[in-house]
Amino acid sequence: MDDRSLEKALDIYSALITGKEISRSSSETRDLYEEYYSNSAVYDITTRLVKKLNLSIYEYNEAIYLTAGEGNKIFGYTNDDMKRILGLKVNKELYVVYFIMYNALLAFYQDSASYQVREFVKAEDILTSVNDYLMSFTKDLSIYSMDEVYEESFKAIALLWDELPTVTSDDTEKNRASRASRMGYIKLTFNFLVEQKLFVAVSDRYYPTDRLRAIVTNYFEDEKGRIYSVLGGEKDA
Repeated sequence: MDDRSLEKALDIYSALITGKEISRSSSETRDLYEEYYSNSAVYDITTRLVKKLNLSIYEYNEAIYLTAGEGNKIFGYTNDDMKRILGLKVNKELYVVYFIMYNALLAFYQDSASYQVREFVKAEDILTSVNDYLMSFTKDLSIYSMDEVYEESFKAIALLWDELPTVTSDDTEKNRASRASRMGYIKLTFNFLVEQKLFVAVSDRYYPTDRLRAIVTNYFEDEKGRIYSVLGGEKDA
């Protein structure tokens, strides 16, 4: 291992960990992209480093991105972190947000090839999707109470969702992120995705970024089924 290769690998890691996109098309990071792919020593050091830190490097459209591995409490978000960031109180509220994220991903990617099937989504599209997915549970809600179901199950999500109005009675609240309505939860979720550079908001349309495409292409197709077990799907779905 020579000093130059180590230094370049650390430069790549430093750029990625601070949220920079290392891309062949970027004048700022093009040299790092070329080092990563043309210098085998730099590539090996970088990949070994991120693996040791439970991180993954994903590539899409001649750019590379860094994402935290499963259970990474240093570089990723725990459930408690997410609740704090989103202003949520209990896990069932967070699982509603996760379910909204899942539906947003399904709106773009639905087959094994991870082919993007639409250009953008609107909040109203995801509202309809979540309503439709939970309908099979909400039709039987009369026989359940929140105390009788697991907090992480689909029934708990359905019960919470069923109690919410579509929008608040105050029209000014329609486009606000909050826990006061179904649309408020969707706005809350979409705002987070925009902050994480996974969505770009243009008026009332939300477009996936290359960062999201990289994650979907490399990860989502292998792991999407896990949400069912995480949310109690094996028992309740």
